[in-house]
Amino acid sequence: MSAPSLSAAERYLESLINLERRVDWPYRRLGLEPIRALLARIGHPECGLSVVHIAGSKGKGSTALLVEHLLTALGEQVGTFTSPHLERWSERFRVGGREIDAGRLARQVDRVRPSIEALRQEQPDNAPSFFDASTAVALALFAEAGVNRAILEVGLGGRLDSTNAVAPAVTCITSIELEHTDKLGTTLGAIAGEKAGILKPGVPLILGNVAPEAESVIRARAAAVGAPVEALGRDFGVEIVREGLDGLELRWTRGGSSFEVELPLLGRHQAANAALAIAVARQLHPELTPERLAVAAREAFATARLPGRVELFSRAPWILVDSAHTAASAHELAHVLAALPCRALHLVISISAGKDLAAMVGALAPHASRITATRAQASRSLEPDTIAHAIRSAEGAGGRAPVQVVPNPHLAIRAAREALAPDAALCVTGSVYLAGIARGILAPSTRETPAGAAPSNVRPPD
Repeated sequence: MSAPSLSAAERYLESLINLERRVDWPYRRLGLEPIRALLARIGHPECGLSVVHIAGSKGKGSTALLVEHLLTALGEQVGTFTSPHLERWSERFRVGGREIDAGRLARQVDRVRPSIEALRQEQPDNAPSFFDASTAVALALFAEAGVNRAILEVGLGGRLDSTNAVAPAVTCITSIELEHTDKLGTTLGAIAGEKAGILKPGVPLILGNVAPEAESVIRARAAAVGAPVEALGRDFGVEIVREGLDGLELRWTRGGSSFEVELPLLGRHQAANAALAIAVARQLHPELTPERLAVAAREAFATARLPGRVELFSRAPWILVDSAHTAASAHELAHVLAALPCRALHLVISISAGKDLAAMVGALAPHASRITATRAQASRSLEPDTIAHAIRSAEGAGGRAPVQVVPNPHLAIRAAREALAPDAALCVTGSVYLAGIARGILAPSTRETPAGAAPSNVRPPD
């Protein structure tokens, strides 16, 4: 019998209901019964894992990878499950700071497949979805690898997300914004309620800066289940000491102690993500002195690289790729764009349905001298004409920059790159899907670079 292939494994999982791409699927149809049934079938691999469970409207993927860096620096063997991916489905599964081996991943899918098929036969109306299966595969991989710690990023919401079938050692909620309003609710309080669904009795929560409306809901849930809360800005803090196009210098504080650490990432929002990661590590290792925690943070962050998150590929011309998909992340990206020493900026943008379109284009469009609206993912992304109309209508941006529509994202990015002058800048942003396409076009060599690895001197093709 031939060994299973990664492409065959991916095709099989994609044949299941894929709620990441089904915008018409009602949120109320989600639930934990399928994933729990699947985990029971494969022997409950989650039961032996110490889990860090991370939710949030933005920043959860970055925080997950920074936690991975920190725990690795502390000597732990870490498994990390994130979603969605940028270029390759296998990016979602990481062990020991590296993307999982293709053969190992394919074999694990092959082992889980009979259990999925049995459940599909027994309960066809409540069978495991693509994300249920992916989560189960991740947990089985981590159990097989004997990791010390598993980091799970929530896919959608929290309460009904497949990753919520675990009993975590610590939880983290990075932020609350109006996103996925068609599924999670139309108010910050409603969305916070869904995210707070990951809280468990007695399990500490590390909480980012959130609006009072959201914080009150989260704290009420924490009180109800008896989960202690450590909040950024109240129990610990972070200050940006220096900011530049080479990254950030941060000061992390808790009580009467503090230390400084350099973070080679662009974007002020990464300060909060780094602060949360440090707080998570401290919660898991309360025995650490501030001095030892500082050493670990400096070692961990020195090589931190977050693919698709204000990722800089070139300085002459300036080329950035970002997966900003909320109003707040668009404002943070705009702050970086405003600091670029360039003559002109070409913005290539695609935005997914359910996002705050007006706020995003309102933040980004004023910085562009030329804009291309495109569509990264047929079933999830807005029509480019809709984006173009929003840009032309945006206050302070209408009529300032010419807007063109190029529906094919590959053509849109290639044309923008070819037309880019040495003293100009190109930024591709608006969704994770577009960021993944852009990375494959602008820096093909990143296909060999594991997410979170040390930065390399990547240049786009001529």
